[in-house]
Amino acid sequence: MVHMSRRARVASHLVLIVGLTISLGPIYVAFVAASHPVESFGEGVPIWFGDQIMENFAMAWQRGDFGQQLLNSTIVALIVTAGKCLLATTAAFSITYFQWPGRAVVFWLVLLTLMLPLEVRIIPSYEIAANLLDPVQTIANVTGLTALIEAVGGIRIDLKLSLLDSYAGLTLPLMATVTGTFLFRQFYLTIPDALVDAARLDGAGPFRFFIHILLPLSKTNLAALATISFIFGWNQYLWPLLITTEPEMRTAVIGLQAMIPGVDDLPLWNHAMAATLIVVTPPVAIVLLLQRWFVRGLVNSER
Repeated sequence: MVHMSRRARVASHLVLIVGLTISLGPIYVAFVAASHPVESFGEGVPIWFGDQIMENFAMAWQRGDFGQQLLNSTIVALIVTAGKCLLATTAAFSITYFQWPGRAVVFWLVLLTLMLPLEVRIIPSYEIAANLLDPVQTIANVTGLTALIEAVGGIRIDLKLSLLDSYAGLTLPLMATVTGTFLFRQFYLTIPDALVDAARLDGAGPFRFFIHILLPLSKTNLAALATISFIFGWNQYLWPLLITTEPEMRTAVIGLQAMIPGVDDLPLWNHAMAATLIVVTPPVAIVLLLQRWFVRGLVNSER
């Protein structure tokens, strides 16, 4: 245990208080702005709460149509979370416990993709989502299969499968997780070899070892990755903006952007701040709910 002097404890608490104040400052401003009528913003944001917070929340909900958008964001975030956890655990399991040629090279290639965020690969990702079968169509055209089938059977092959305006299109390109794969690989490397040998002697195959031994040991890591993945999926803006054209498929973050007043619009910042609080509530609730598991998953391992 580290012993600190009284002066050091006071200084550390002051630093924490200042950091907490800076962190909670924007939230306080949002709550204050969401509790006043629009007329109160003539000379800036008031410094204390008003009495119209419920009215502003109701107007923001009605103007933004957040019912369907929050549902879409929840579905997208949950699917992305489940996909990331599944891919991370299985990919790390394959790299760690299976001896196959080039696995080290594959792992380092996976790590290199950290330098390729979604914004860099946005155009090819959109082209694939617009027509998932376009690579198959291209191969058929290049090999002459399309012309052969048309000549023999009189049928013109034109393969198309669009993922636009669908939950599959919103979630599939976001499921890959290099960070999660690395996190679970490092955790699996800490599993004692004796445990693997004991499971093998008991007749446990790879699938049973993965389901009944590795996953229960990885619950804190899964909680940490699930928390990060949910927030990642919830906060997506660019990809849902490109992939959706129908209003009923819009997410809450896209709806929040529409609440920001334009140059020629009435500056309804009270409604915009109320909408902001509505949108940030679910991810904040997830963090508060899983914060203990999140911290333990990042700094500790249960074996």
